[in-house]
Amino acid sequence: MKIDQLKQYKKILILGYGREGAATEKFLKKFVPECEIGIADIKDGSGYLDKQKSYDLVIKTPGIPKKLVQIPYTTASNIFLANVNNTVIGLTGTKGKSTTASLIHSIIVAAGKKSFLVGNIGQPALEILLNPINDDDIFVCEFSSYQLDDINYSPRISVILDLYPEHMDYHGTVEAYYQAKKNILKFVKKSDYFVFNPKFSQLELWSKQTICQTIPYETKILLSEKEIPLIGEHNLDNIRAAVTVSHILKISDDVISKAIKNFKPLRHRLQLVGSFNEIIFYDDAISTTPESTIFAVKTLKNIGTIFLGGLDRGYNFSDLVKNIIEYKIPNIVFFPETGIRILKLLPENEKNKRRILLTRNMEEAVKFAYQHTPKGTVCLLSTASPSYSIWKNFEEKGDLFQFFIKTLGNEKKN
Repeated sequence: MKIDQLKQYKKILILGYGREGAATEKFLKKFVPECEIGIADIKDGSGYLDKQKSYDLVIKTPGIPKKLVQIPYTTASNIFLANVNNTVIGLTGTKGKSTTASLIHSIIVAAGKKSFLVGNIGQPALEILLNPINDDDIFVCEFSSYQLDDINYSPRISVILDLYPEHMDYHGTVEAYYQAKKNILKFVKKSDYFVFNPKFSQLELWSKQTICQTIPYETKILLSEKEIPLIGEHNLDNIRAAVTVSHILKISDDVISKAIKNFKPLRHRLQLVGSFNEIIFYDDAISTTPESTIFAVKTLKNIGTIFLGGLDRGYNFSDLVKNIIEYKIPNIVFFPETGIRILKLLPENEKNKRRILLTRNMEEAVKFAYQHTPKGTVCLLSTASPSYSIWKNFEEKGDLFQFFIKTLGNEKKN
């Protein structure tokens, strides 16, 4: 929705008031100063949705399903995309969005261009528009399935990294979740681009159904694997995506390779915390699906202890259990709720081969890891489930993991 269209409404309600909601309020006060702005948030109590009846338009936060909106509405993502004519690179997928978006942003900056990292990993998009922008500024946007569920615009360059079942509690079915991801292509023009991972047959199919220019990932990564600061095959795919997008922007291979080499891995994404008491600790708190945890196990291999479990979104853990058995992981910490489900899938003879701790306490879990993880092996936090059964988000979970590793590790030294 363009600013001129927003000005037609006298009373606008911001539904959901987190970082994005606060940025939306600032945006409205600057560009639509005559409208009356209201705020409704779940913190206001169970009746917060009823406030809609007193307003003409809702600007909905992504976390609130559209079925709960009772009057005409738009979103911050739609307002942003409607009001910029710049090159927008939109990334989505189940995993790897933040790393790939950050990598593309770093390459663009290394090329001497002005880039803004917006969305879940960067600033709220509408916050950027509070200040003047130049015509050649580039926006790198990470889009969740929630944001794409009711998107009305497509980016200049759309990137879909991968597809795995997730967020069924929000979307209802895997098909609805995939459709939300596909929506990023819904409004493309012939001159736009779709960059996709050809390993996924669904993405290959979508590439044949769209009118824009389609480009599968390039195979080259420009550097040897020893020079790359990211580990795992999935991160090689993320680099291939970044290289492909960078070539669309006509950035040289020399600039791309230097930017990749200098890239600093993001926190909580297969992050090496360090070696303490001859145990190697990795924080992969971002891994909230079975598939991403399997990637982590296959990448690190030598795992002595793994932390699993979290909010139950109905995932199938059968392949993860096979993975645990195949890699002979001897110690497992299970957190509620899904920890119990994963434990039940382990055959009795396999349970008997392992030390198992059921807990909801991170300090207790790390103590267990220090007591039982074989020297020279890895303790991995990669829970295969969302964090919300115990923690506020994956960042809190990862921060606690790192805090107790260092606190208890230093105690053992003394």
